[in-house]
Amino acid sequence: MSFKKIELPLEVVILLIAGMALVITGLLLHAVWSGTVQFYENGFHGLLLVIFALQTMMMGKTPFGDMPRSPVLTAVGAFIAATGIAACFIPVFDRFPRLLLIICFGPGGLALLLQMLLASDKARTWIRYGGVFRHLTIACTSVYCLSILLSVLLSMDARIPVPAVAAVVFVDGIMVFYLAGVLRKIYRTYPGSEKSQENAGLSANETMILLTGIFMIVLGLMLIPVSLGLLPFSASAQVGLLMVIFAVQMLAAGSTPVGPFARSWPLILSGLVFAGLGIISCVIPGILVKPLTILVGILNVLGGVIALAGICLSRRKEAGSGRPSHPLLARLFMLQLTTNILTVMFGVSMFIPGLVHGSIVGMILAANGGAILYLLRTLVLLGRMQTAAA
Repeated sequence: MSFKKIELPLEVVILLIAGMALVITGLLLHAVWSGTVQFYENGFHGLLLVIFALQTMMMGKTPFGDMPRSPVLTAVGAFIAATGIAACFIPVFDRFPRLLLIICFGPGGLALLLQMLLASDKARTWIRYGGVFRHLTIACTSVYCLSILLSVLLSMDARIPVPAVAAVVFVDGIMVFYLAGVLRKIYRTYPGSEKSQENAGLSANETMILLTGIFMIVLGLMLIPVSLGLLPFSASAQVGLLMVIFAVQMLAAGSTPVGPFARSWPLILSGLVFAGLGIISCVIPGILVKPLTILVGILNVLGGVIALAGICLSRRKEAGSGRPSHPLLARLFMLQLTTNILTVMFGVSMFIPGLVHGSIVGMILAANGGAILYLLRTLVLLGRMQTAAA
């Protein structure tokens, strides 16, 4: 297998994860219908909301069309992400996430379909160009129409037979894969066609840091009432969603829990495996919770220890140079040190549940999320300083 670097556009990455979520869920729903396994509806809904949030924050692609990236749009995406994460964790938090998903799929799908049909630079131009752009027209039309149909099915709840729902979800996933393949071919053939808004907002890495911070804060805050017996909790969706976040980081930027690597085929396949396992754990409760808990614990401990070793070595070299450190860099060092120590503690807690009371674990995780968000703010400030000095 080749270790050559693979170019995979961010939009294609998100569509691949979305397609996998739909196809895997569509297949598993047949097992649910036969009574072989249970289905965790909230995990599926929450996962889809997190994917919508990633599209919004990373690319400015909202369920209602493309918008300029801005702090307001990032805040909207963060809210959708927090709602999706909470829906995954708490089984009784279901009405608002379902309503939000109906809006994203229904009115959102209709708005995208109308924009494609009416805009002068979309369907009419694509059909005139022919070739792969005709495939783009077919793929987009299919995905938008199926999204509207999914919205109808969600609004009707249990009144539709499970096999019919499974078929629609599966076909929608196949068409999302089709769209991802068409877009990858277009971006490879016409490199300038991929719109980049990197300078208009957070980068892909920074967005994933934001999502991780939100994940930790929501998880920490939820664990406090859960540990007191006030709320139910889905451990399988927790580790499943974390695996999906790992997968997006790997596919989008080659960033793994144990360090960065070039995006080669082995890394991409590993990311897809992570995504598949995470999706299954989100929608089927209990089936993979033990092995994934151990895997997540190992990855967090290893990643934290490796990062701490790198931070200390870097600090020692800087001290040996005799040059004074900029106050912002000193703050960055302390933040990285803190977040990685907390990451190791989180990994250890996955191995030894009950070692510390759940409310204390919750406070530690919430503090870790706050530190991650503060680290993100510091990284953004450093980036602006470097841009101004260039």
